[in-house]
Amino acid sequence: MRRLNDVTDIRQGILPFGEIQDLVAAGAILPTRPLADGQVQPASLDLRLGPVAYRVRASFLPGSNATIMEKLAQLSLHEIDLREGAVLETGCVYIVPLLEALALPKEIAAAANPKSSTGRLDIFTRVISDNCQEFDLIAAGYNGQLFLEVSPRTFPILAREGSRLSQIRFRRGIALCSDDNLKALHEAQQLVTGGTPNIDGGLALSVDLAGGDGPDGLIGYRAKRHTALVDVDVPGACNVLDYWEPIHIRSGSGLILDPDQFYILASREAVHVPPEYAAEMTPYNPLVGEFRVHYAGFFDPGFGHSAAGGEGSRAVLEVRSHEVPFILEHGQIIGRLIYEPLTGRPDQLYGTDIGSNYQKQGLKLSKHFR
Repeated sequence: MRRLNDVTDIRQGILPFGEIQDLVAAGAILPTRPLADGQVQPASLDLRLGPVAYRVRASFLPGSNATIMEKLAQLSLHEIDLREGAVLETGCVYIVPLLEALALPKEIAAAANPKSSTGRLDIFTRVISDNCQEFDLIAAGYNGQLFLEVSPRTFPILAREGSRLSQIRFRRGIALCSDDNLKALHEAQQLVTGGTPNIDGGLALSVDLAGGDGPDGLIGYRAKRHTALVDVDVPGACNVLDYWEPIHIRSGSGLILDPDQFYILASREAVHVPPEYAAEMTPYNPLVGEFRVHYAGFFDPGFGHSAAGGEGSRAVLEVRSHEVPFILEHGQIIGRLIYEPLTGRPDQLYGTDIGSNYQKQGLKLSKHFR
């Protein structure tokens, strides 16, 4: 095991697979049960639901002077036993203590995000911690329990203790790639296809509405309402047409996003995350339209990397319009990727060797659908 203060571990950036394992060995990550197979990812750690969920009246942040359990004493409506599995209903908000707690070194902070499958199921999740004032951000040196806010938006879900809906990245310092760094990295390793990239506060991605994913002109899916539930731990159990309405290309009309409907679309560009970098889709930007894109924004090192079996991988976009209908046009910029170096080359890459579900993807629903 490497010591956390070794000279080799002082680089700033995202901690890769091996250093996450070092955090576990050093007691900086404190699982109440041994980590499961595959729980440590190339540059993140999957977080597991604990045995109980608290149905609450509304989402909340505890603020700097309160713990989550103190707030739950005020806001909890009832407790749900997750040990044998339970249905979490759409439109409801649940708080679930996680099986992982933290005792981070003073130089290590963390950030969380929904897993890819979680975002594609339209399950809204955010990690919260004691005394926090922001969702999904864990302060450097944090010592305490972690909790997950869970709110299914479209499909009711069946979840249980140990289900993995969210993931966490650990970061030493701040080492985001500048636009100049991104331009140089693209010239060296081609971060996206499609000619000269648009780099301005990150690497722009645009939407594919030209049916580039197949001969039938399929450009996306719109989620149906009032469906059966989805078991989050069972892949391939749901029929696509029971849950989704396929959307096919229509000449010259663009795609009208209906307010509060959920869509799965794909980027026009194939994306590449080199082995010594991680990427993240930036959050909703009101300057590009009244919609939110990509609820699950982590891209692991090796995504789209040819040596990891991912050449041609496109970003799948989880899209929801707000307030008013909005027309998307083919090639319209819908988000930006920011890149950050790892503190060292990872011991594993996202890809076929570790059974990653979305390597070399085009337009693809979550692994739960067949």
